[in-house]
Amino acid sequence: MRLKGAETAMSANPRTPSAIVIGVGPEEGLGAAVGRRFTAGGFHVFLDGRTEAKIRGVADAITADGGSAEAVVMDATSPEDVERLFDRAFAAGDDIETPTVVVFNAGNNKPIDFLDLSPDQFEDFWRVGCFAGFLVGLAAARRLLSGGQGTILFTGASASLRGRPNFVHFAAAKAGLRMISQAMAREYGPKGLHVAHLLIDGGINGERLRTLWPDAVAQRGQGGLLEIDAIAEAYWQLHQQHKSAWTQELDLRQFKESF
Repeated sequence: MRLKGAETAMSANPRTPSAIVIGVGPEEGLGAAVGRRFTAGGFHVFLDGRTEAKIRGVADAITADGGSAEAVVMDATSPEDVERLFDRAFAAGDDIETPTVVVFNAGNNKPIDFLDLSPDQFEDFWRVGCFAGFLVGLAAARRLLSGGQGTILFTGASASLRGRPNFVHFAAAKAGLRMISQAMAREYGPKGLHVAHLLIDGGINGERLRTLWPDAVAQRGQGGLLEIDAIAEAYWQLHQQHKSAWTQELDLRQFKESF
């Protein structure tokens, strides 16, 4: 489901605010939903991911729906790619303001038995889920600090808090990302940057889960998964918070979850 149009009128300033969303995949995915939510709020969004066809498809859909978005192909584990992305986004044009929001949503996940987990696999999951978050957080903080304000949001998971059998690699990466978020919040919150970590504690009703694990989706039943647009609303609300009452960590789960 797309959110149609900008729900807030533009201010007297004719330039459009902008946001960066890293980790955009299919249209029915969380990264795309976050991008749609910010464009619905009047933002121009830089949609960033590794698969050109997917992110261009999301950008085209947003544009066709009246929003403002552009696709940037990049690898968040590459320091050079991250710097190129931020240099591009922060080279303000005549109509687009420099970004005030950065969302890190990159990640990969699949079950692997611990005894079968290779060093290369472990490092790959860490690089995507944790190291890339460090690169993005560093690039964002360096640029946002000069303006004394901005929002940096990191996508976490149940594994950010607890390890499970067959998910050592994923839990290690997500726990590390959570610590990056906490440390950044403590260091840069007093300097005007709102850094927050969102724990998505449950399955997401998106293309990836429905395609890879249809049996699991069927077992959850009606209302057993988190809806992508509902999750994206939480990202938007975090950015809207007053600095006297900032959230550092927000956990989201569907109503059937027994904790």
